[in-house]
Amino acid sequence: MRENTVNGSFSVSIFAVEVDRVPTFAVQGRKQQEAEAVLADEGVREQLRRMTSGGKPLCDDFSIFRMRIANQREREIFYRNASSLLTTDGGLAVLLVQLDSM
Repeated sequence: MRENTVNGSFSVSIFAVEVDRVPTFAVQGRKQQEAEAVLADEGVREQLRRMTSGGKPLCDDFSIFRMRIANQREREIFYRNASSLLTTDGGLAVLLVQLDSM
C-alpha cells in the first residue's frame, strides 16, 4: 500500500472496518498498522456486541473483522461523525451503519 506524504511525514488516512463483510465503522490513522490497533480493542468489540442494526448485534464472539481504505461515502460519514464510539486509547471510531432505536 502506498502512503501519501506531506512534508516528509505520513498523512492521515481513513480506514473502514468490516465486521462479517459489512462496513461497520471507520477510524483514522497515519499508517494502517496504527489504525489496526482498534481491531484488537476489546472495549470496541463489547460496545459493538451491545448495539444492534436491523435487529442484529453489530458483532458476536465469532465475527471476523477486516480493515481496508475507506471509500468516498465512508469518508464523508466519518467526517460528519453522526454516531461514534470511543476506543480504549481515546480514539474515535465512527459508525457506518444505522443503529436501531433503543
